[in-house]
Amino acid sequence: MYKEQDFDVIVIGAGHAGCEAALASARLGMETCIFTINIDTIAQLSCNPAIGGLAKGHLVREIDALGGEMAKITDMSGIQFRMLNLSKGPAVWSLRAQADRVLYRNNMKYSLERQENLVIKQGMVEKIVVEDNRVKGVITSLGIFYGARAVIVTTGTFLKGLMHIGLESFQAGRAGEFPSMGLADSLRNLGLKMGRLKTGTPPRLDARSIDFSKTTPQYGDDPPPPFSYSTGKITNPQLPCYITYTNKKTHDIILENLDRSPLYSGKIKGIGPRYCPSIEDKVVRFSEKGRHQIFLEPEGFKTTEYYANGISTSLPYDVQVKLVRSIEGLEDAEIMRPAYAIEYDFVYPTQLRHTLEVKGIDGLFLAGQINGTSGYEEAAAQGIMAGINASLKLKGKDFIVLGRDEAYIGVLIDDLVTKGTIEPYRMFTSRAEYRLLLRHDNADFRLMDKGYSIGLVSENVYGRFKEKKRLLFSEIERLKKVRIKPSDEISDTLSSLGTTAISEDIALDKILKRPEIRYDFIKKFSPAPEALTPEIESLVEISVKYEGYIQRQMEMAERLKRLESKKIPANFNYKAIPGLSKEIVEKLSKIQPETIGQTSRIPGITPAAISIILVSVERHWKEKNS
Repeated sequence: MYKEQDFDVIVIGAGHAGCEAALASARLGMETCIFTINIDTIAQLSCNPAIGGLAKGHLVREIDALGGEMAKITDMSGIQFRMLNLSKGPAVWSLRAQADRVLYRNNMKYSLERQENLVIKQGMVEKIVVEDNRVKGVITSLGIFYGARAVIVTTGTFLKGLMHIGLESFQAGRAGEFPSMGLADSLRNLGLKMGRLKTGTPPRLDARSIDFSKTTPQYGDDPPPPFSYSTGKITNPQLPCYITYTNKKTHDIILENLDRSPLYSGKIKGIGPRYCPSIEDKVVRFSEKGRHQIFLEPEGFKTTEYYANGISTSLPYDVQVKLVRSIEGLEDAEIMRPAYAIEYDFVYPTQLRHTLEVKGIDGLFLAGQINGTSGYEEAAAQGIMAGINASLKLKGKDFIVLGRDEAYIGVLIDDLVTKGTIEPYRMFTSRAEYRLLLRHDNADFRLMDKGYSIGLVSENVYGRFKEKKRLLFSEIERLKKVRIKPSDEISDTLSSLGTTAISEDIALDKILKRPEIRYDFIKKFSPAPEALTPEIESLVEISVKYEGYIQRQMEMAERLKRLESKKIPANFNYKAIPGLSKEIVEKLSKIQPETIGQTSRIPGITPAAISIILVSVERHWKEKNS
């Protein structure tokens, strides 16, 4: 065997998880190597050419606040930005951006290429070398050994990937790329329990063959709001998307051809995403619906390809042509790339610690779809945390584990390692207990101190954040102290806004708490002594209006932290605890929760069982310390 060189950290896979992991590791001073089967498809947006969306946009902002790259690359590559859910409360506002697929890939590739301490290699890793339960390095398909003190596996859909178009299937990691076969066997040989998942993608259509006059245009926000805290302004031209719908004819075509669908013929064994089903699934499961919405999304500035979001399918090509052409505006549409489904291996994530390190294998970390998630954002979030924690481990420093009250990233990882998953996991705002604390607009307040303290956030970015924090807190304090006096003008304005007039002096924060009052009222009658950006004005308004709710959620989070602080010894013997059912003992022995708080979130663990475990754990620590 030929040995080329040693690294501190090796990252396998250069998708969204791999890019964030490698950049974080290299920026923290680790000699890092990232392996990819094809250098030209680094950070490929292999499905939807979009970043963010409901809850996913929160993840992107959190990655940015920690010092990651996804938000910056999206701002450089974005062709439409929209803030979603503005008609609802601020807890569920979320930014989404369409991206130019080629620009995104090239911008991320360039970011990796110019990063100090980072080497990019095109090659297929076939084996992870482990000795005495400690990672030693990897071996490629060419028989080359590369030493490493930590390995991060971010293989996406490539582990034994199997593509399906109708009843035809072939091995692939995604369209046009080889799968990774040997690495899946290597992970199994290391004792990891693995399952099979499925995802899919819709056809890509030629814009020249689409009749856009029969569709409804959907425009982005003007001006477009950036994702990254370091972006001053979006400079790319912006493009619209277009909306159309399936119809009865479309649904009849699908139902008539279900016997030719690998999903319904039993050929596909992997479990698909419940929240992003194929059009076959939607037509069968929601038979009462006469139509389903389709978004026609541009793939970039210099291409005629459009992504038909909403008709993901694995039906045969001839059926795809019929169903596409049954849709209004697509009667003459040409399919440039057919839709397909793909099955792939994943690792059951309950075998991981919250650091994303594999239990029992020192230095082996997993991130992204290999852990059962779906989506670029979930992958990138895991990637940056794996890169951070692998680096901190090698430096002999404490790991960073984000709490459920600190970040959607914390919710994501805790859900995976505590509850596990048997279907592609997708982030939703409803998964977070403290979503008023975890807003899209305050990710920097929650996480930037951490990103700066470990060395991923620059002095320049952190300096701007400190000034923003100063202005925010100063204005909130001013609103509590300054009182406004009644006047005819104020009474008329309040009346026009649909709220009662004031008859005596009132603090500005009290009047801002009224549902009808916006910060614009404060600006008009008592402007801040220093100019505030619209972003800070919005933060002030939300902080004041939701102060009581925020305080209650913070108190709930503090109660949870008391449970999180009660550590459980490693390899704790649950069989020795009287009063626990066999089912509960099996679950706890398998997952090996690290705290009482984590134990309380395991499905099926009752409050009575928590009390019993808490007594036993406290007895253990008391005996050990006596």
